[in-house]
Amino acid sequence: MLVSYKWLQDYVDLTGVSAEELGERITKSGIEVEGVETLNEGLKGIVVGHVLECEKHPDAEKLNKTLVDIGAEEPVQIICGAPNVGKGQKVAVATVGAILPGNFKIKKAKLRGEVSNGMICSLQELGIEGKLVAKEFAEGIFNFPEDTEVGQDALALLGRDDQILELGLTPNRADCLSMLGVGYEVAAILGKEVKLPEPKTASASEKATDYIKVNVEAKDDNPLYVAKVIKNVKVGPSPLWMQTRLMAAGIRPHNNVVDITNYILLEYGQPLHAFDYDLLGSKEILVRRAKQGEKITTLDDAERTLTEDHLVITNGTEPVALAGVMGGANSEVNADTTTVLLESAYFTGPVIRKASKDHGLRSEASSRYEKGVDPARVRPAAERAAELMALYAGGEVLDGSSTADSLEMEPAVVSVTLEKINRVIGADLNMQEVQSIFSRLQFETAVDNDKITVTVPTRRGDITIEEDLIEEVARLYGYDNVPMTLPKGASTPGHLTDYQLKRRLVRRYLEGAGLYQAITYSLTSKDKATQYALENRDPVELAMPMSEDRSLLRLSIVPQLLEVLKYNLARQADSLAVYETGAVFLKNEAAELPEEEEHLAAAITGLWENHQWQGEKKPVDFYVLKGILEGLFAKLGLDSLFAVKAAELDGLHPGRTAHVYLDGKVIGFIGQVHPTVQKELDLKETYVFELNLKAVLEAGTEPLQYTAIPRFPSITRDIALVVDKSKTAGELRGIIVEAGGKLLKDVYVFDLYEGDRMEEGKKSIAFSLKYFDPERTLTDEDVTKTHDKVLKAVEEQAGAVLRG
Repeated sequence: MLVSYKWLQDYVDLTGVSAEELGERITKSGIEVEGVETLNEGLKGIVVGHVLECEKHPDAEKLNKTLVDIGAEEPVQIICGAPNVGKGQKVAVATVGAILPGNFKIKKAKLRGEVSNGMICSLQELGIEGKLVAKEFAEGIFNFPEDTEVGQDALALLGRDDQILELGLTPNRADCLSMLGVGYEVAAILGKEVKLPEPKTASASEKATDYIKVNVEAKDDNPLYVAKVIKNVKVGPSPLWMQTRLMAAGIRPHNNVVDITNYILLEYGQPLHAFDYDLLGSKEILVRRAKQGEKITTLDDAERTLTEDHLVITNGTEPVALAGVMGGANSEVNADTTTVLLESAYFTGPVIRKASKDHGLRSEASSRYEKGVDPARVRPAAERAAELMALYAGGEVLDGSSTADSLEMEPAVVSVTLEKINRVIGADLNMQEVQSIFSRLQFETAVDNDKITVTVPTRRGDITIEEDLIEEVARLYGYDNVPMTLPKGASTPGHLTDYQLKRRLVRRYLEGAGLYQAITYSLTSKDKATQYALENRDPVELAMPMSEDRSLLRLSIVPQLLEVLKYNLARQADSLAVYETGAVFLKNEAAELPEEEEHLAAAITGLWENHQWQGEKKPVDFYVLKGILEGLFAKLGLDSLFAVKAAELDGLHPGRTAHVYLDGKVIGFIGQVHPTVQKELDLKETYVFELNLKAVLEAGTEPLQYTAIPRFPSITRDIALVVDKSKTAGELRGIIVEAGGKLLKDVYVFDLYEGDRMEEGKKSIAFSLKYFDPERTLTDEDVTKTHDKVLKAVEEQAGAVLRG
């Protein structure tokens, strides 16, 4: 909610309270003020000028040479490029020495040989967003009304000598979605009175009920509908002060009738809609649920197909508005409108939200209906709008209103004891102080000994229980005034569980290895929900999703990390390594809620090492990611339980994919993303892994043991084994380790040969074996005995032959 500081002064006396101070006090009372913007900050030297003469520049077809009276002794010549500049206009002029947004200083200049003493400005050049400028001035300079005095401060006339407070409202504080609501709040904070508008109109002899009859079929959706009729309306521009207030609040001006409805929306928080009475086609307003498949063309010229879930305003037969969301094009107020039918109604939130969501039409009006409007303001808002239409559109307001009223809404009555207020807040207030706080809020109270009963106005629909009353007392008493106390009783120092410590260790290790942590959505689409899942289960679907792309709970983290890579690669970040620890959600048919299982996933692409000076570049590959995993399991003391075996998985490269094992059980996968998937996502060669982190962190580990620095030398033997191509190095290594016994301390692959000299279907894998005994120096006989066992084991179990 954008709140004009100057407009707010119409309702509350803010003497002696600056906008910044007011923002701080509102924040301390419980509503966050996200910022205070000074609209004319840094601007100066901008006045109203009168264009006395205007002719084409002699040497530039698109420029105009104007003579402008700026209230100085002599008129000045200004060269202007705006297509709509003309003689007789009142315009905004930045004089020589003026400063415009962006610290742009205006100097005397020559344009194509002609002197220019200033600049005729558009509203955009004065710092107003283009989308907020009225359409007739969107492509050129702004024209002030003809009676505007020359030489006046143009920024003041445009309402730019103001400050805007941006309120970050939570959904429960819908009462502050209006200037009056903010006025009540500020008056309570400052301890001052609220000045409310008192609409007065001279009613005509004719009655509104003679022109229109209101019937409501959907009484649950629309318990109150008020229609007023204003005749002899002259549609034109609204007053400049009203336009500037609308623009400051983020609403574009249109014409006096539409602007008045928007102005009341901001002032009262009550949405209104104006129909062209003559285009309505009947003397009846019928509010009902739409028929299945019924169509309406809305003000944005889009034809919309309705369902029985949508509420419509009709002329008795065909829809003329989608209730609370948008009017129909068939009854739109236009330049020829002379009679206006003004709608002010109370619609219930769910039916408006349904229509707004189904048609993608979220507006200022619909958002207020969704959060809840004050039913007590429906009639006053209509009267206030009718008054303004009489004043600024020359309208004649017909007597009375045509209404349909089945609304039964009484103010909430809530009681609380003084003892509970003080106990919860931790203060020592007396009943008089508590009554004073509720009085400042304009709440009626009744006291019975230690108990206070509060009648809550309908504008504060968020107050329903005694805790709400306690919160009101606390925030207006001032959180800063609540005394500070230390906790009583024995305290236990906090500490991390073993699981949490290990999780932190995992994150620190991966970050130390060069991976960045990512945090992605747990919600995903139907296409991605089951991709790369470790367990094949049906995904959990949300009952009320935000969108189709976020309608299901994820079964894997990898698809989201691939989206992270795609996003960054599109922005020329071509070497990336990211990881995430997060929950996946597994559907449990026996339980209402899904199981949450913590997973660890990573994705890398591009160059792993890039030393420009040495001319060394190392692209990522399967073994880079496998090495990271090996280091991680070693860090956790699980390296002896860790294993990787080739596998084939959907979405991964068939020759560069493996299952990850922990103590013989599959806990995840590692591999290259399938080339077709890479192409779809515009990715380069990309490698990923995903593990069941819960299984890893809960795995039992042996106590850490230290060994002395070796005193005796080790002996190394290298062997090259010829085996079938189907045999993996990991399989052979496992056989070697088992056969080597206690003396074998280390085994690693150092060569692979599959060249022309090798028999077809065979390959040669070379291993280096290190033998060592911490108690003595090994002899050749000791090593030969163990080494022979290794050779025999690989021959018998893997069909390996020593390469000659």
